[in-house]
Amino acid sequence: MKFVIASDIHGSAYWTERLMEVIDRERPDRVLLLGDLLYHGPRNDLPRDYAPKRVIELLNGLAATGRLIAVRGNCEAEVDQMVLAFPCMSDSAVVLDDDGRELFCTHGHVFGAGKHNSTDRVPQLPEGSALLFGHTHIKVNEESVDHPGLWLFNPGSVSIPKDGSNSCGIYESGLPLCEAFRHITLD
Repeated sequence: MKFVIASDIHGSAYWTERLMEVIDRERPDRVLLLGDLLYHGPRNDLPRDYAPKRVIELLNGLAATGRLIAVRGNCEAEVDQMVLAFPCMSDSAVVLDDDGRELFCTHGHVFGAGKHNSTDRVPQLPEGSALLFGHTHIKVNEESVDHPGLWLFNPGSVSIPKDGSNSCGIYESGLPLCEAFRHITLD
């Protein structure tokens, strides 16, 4: 199985279109969105081509394929759920790949690994699982020091990166955790 993982779109139509190009090229089984989809948030500048209505259209089109799983970020509100055609208000989701590996998807403000200002609250997960989180806008792809046997992956930010490059991630099952995740820079 292959998953595209993205976080922190923050209403940017330009960067959502770049993400859609990656999805079209990679042809994933699932797309995992880790929150902060439509609103830019009061601490952020407006991202390039801030157009939440266009992002709604693009994401609802993706949801119609049945491949989309999303969790709530700290910028989501009830009004977002009213306009999006897929559930987006859960703090987490558990996704199993075809090998039974558990991927715990969250934004990073309720559950997280304590990296780069994410909360340090890791749920009980089987050894060999992965914690997927956004929120910090900084890419991570490493084994947890504080939680041995747990892999940490942050795809970075689609639209407002804090580490220099707009990005998303790819997960491919059947590989060791240290090889299963990779980042893709959006152009």
